Amino acid sequence: MNSRAEAFRAGAWSTLAGGATAEILARSGAAWVALDAQHGSYDQGGIERTLLGLGSSPVPVFVRVADDSAAGIGRALDCGAAGVIVPLIDGPLEAAAAAQACRYPPAGNRSWGPVTALVGRTAPDARRANDAVMCAVMVETRAAIGQVREIAMTTGVDMVFVGPFDLSLALGRDVDELLADGSADSPLAMVVRVCAEAGVRAGAFAGSSARADRLAALGFTDIAVMTDASLLATAAAAEVARWSNATP
Repeated sequence: MNSRAEAFRAGAWSTLAGGATAEILARSGAAWVALDAQHGSYDQGGIERTLLGLGSSPVPVFVRVADDSAAGIGRALDCGAAGVIVPLIDGPLEAAAAAQACRYPPAGNRSWGPVTALVGRTAPDARRANDAVMCAVMVETRAAIGQVREIAMTTGVDMVFVGPFDLSLALGRDVDELLADGSADSPLAMVVRVCAEAGVRAGAFAGSSARADRLAALGFTDIAVMTDASLLATAAAAEVARWSNATP
């Protein structure tokens, strides 16, 4: 994927496999949907069922894979993911390996075998698949922040994606204090700056509207502004509270 435009995209994060929550998010108007197989309830079966069920969706569906293994990356893409978000990338060598796992030779080392073709759907040829795929790598460690420029410049990386909760833990800072740091040399400002210089997108997970606002103000181009679990919990609690105070 060669997505260099800087237009802001609000994404939706699905942690709850099954129950059609990803399908609901895909119809919400979000610019993209991510299935979380690292900290969400998506296993391989859940990824496959959801992606095949969303095959006709015009909204790009990404998978945050459980780790940076080439097998896991390839399997998610074989099932129809538009791209992957790869966690815990510490440096450019790991970023390059992730990018190569996303693409068929000669651009990478992905193995041919789309699951979509097994169920009667047309799979793109290798060249088109290589051009269309989105490889996002997560920076969420002290080592990654120290090499974020090199990571962003890595061939085949389309987006640097910040996990602010893990990053705040790694840096020994409160997550909201990290987000509130408006200095030019703050870790988050540096990520946005080097992404702009490298011509790649700057993504982040928010977890709340207030954090999404702050990330947008910092210049991030792709933000997971909502999750299925938080939307359901908030709406359910509000509705129960309303009826608890109702007069029969």
